[in-house]
Amino acid sequence: MKNSIMQQDRNYLNKKYMKHPVIFLGIALLAAMMWSGCKHSEAEDTEKSTFVLSDTMLKNIKIDTAQMEPVQNELRLSGKVTPNGGKVLKVYPLVSGYVEDIKVQLGDYVQKGQVLAVIHSAEIADYEKQLAQAKSDQGVAEKNLKVAQDLYDSRLNTEKDVINAKGDLQKSNAEITRLNDLFKIYRKGKGATYLVTAPISGYIIEKNINNNMEIRTDNSTNIFTISELDDVWVMANVFETDIAKIKEGYDAKVVTVSYPDQPFTGKIDKIYNFLDPATKTMQVRISIDNKNMELKPEMFATVYVTYKDNDAKIAVPSAAVIFDNSKNYVLVFKDKFNISVRPVEVAKTSGNTTYLESGLQAGEKVISKNQLLIYDALKD
Repeated sequence: MKNSIMQQDRNYLNKKYMKHPVIFLGIALLAAMMWSGCKHSEAEDTEKSTFVLSDTMLKNIKIDTAQMEPVQNELRLSGKVTPNGGKVLKVYPLVSGYVEDIKVQLGDYVQKGQVLAVIHSAEIADYEKQLAQAKSDQGVAEKNLKVAQDLYDSRLNTEKDVINAKGDLQKSNAEITRLNDLFKIYRKGKGATYLVTAPISGYIIEKNINNNMEIRTDNSTNIFTISELDDVWVMANVFETDIAKIKEGYDAKVVTVSYPDQPFTGKIDKIYNFLDPATKTMQVRISIDNKNMELKPEMFATVYVTYKDNDAKIAVPSAAVIFDNSKNYVLVFKDKFNISVRPVEVAKTSGNTTYLESGLQAGEKVISKNQLLIYDALKD
């Protein structure tokens, strides 16, 4: 019975469509295209769903976790390198005279006690004369004391004469001691010369002395400035609009023209709470380690200070964000069998960190190294 009905249906279709062969052919082609398209779509889905990251590639990527963090901003300041104020000493002359010889020049490194200059001084000559007189007086006093003691022993004079003779000898001895102490302080050289010496080890960063120049002790100008440069300060200028963004302890990155690709790091350790009346800026100080002596006083510096906003957003490494066709994407990693392309909205980028408005949740993992090859494979 069933076979009879099916045979009747086939006969009906043959009779109906064989009368119109063009319609029959169109229906057949449409059915073939639909079947082929479905088959092709299934193949594509299977290929995408079976993307697997090789073990070799897995070793060469970096995976980071998205985290909710306060947004960090970067403030750019101008400044310059200065010596550490606690390690700078100005050298002044202790006596007047004429410069006979200069032993060092600007930029030279000197050791503590090293001779910087030789000054021919009339004061030193006078002290030498006084010392010679004191030594002569000492000799006379010693003889007088011996005579007085002998006469006293012979009962030819009184004890008072002996005491007076001892007093004269003590005076001459005291004068000799005083003058010798002065020469130690003044670092007396040969003849009537005074030796200017370095009070500390460091670099000569200022020199206000020339040969044959007259030196006066009542002149307030120093003749040398010496500074240790194993650590330096960077003094940065902050405009009024940015003062509220700066706090002690904030990290700072210092870039110089001499080393544009080698930033120096430090922290703001002092804020000078007054404005320069000329520039209307406030200064902040950043201490920088300078063991390699790369930073020199008076170098121009650009300072980048990072500070936090009250706002918090999802943060990922900037390297994880892929910009393609005017949109931003990240590769979300679950395991090597499950990697997906995720569009994200970038709020801002600060240094090596990018903050997102949307697209990721805290705790999700993203690929931040060698992700472009994977992105191209998934996109295609």
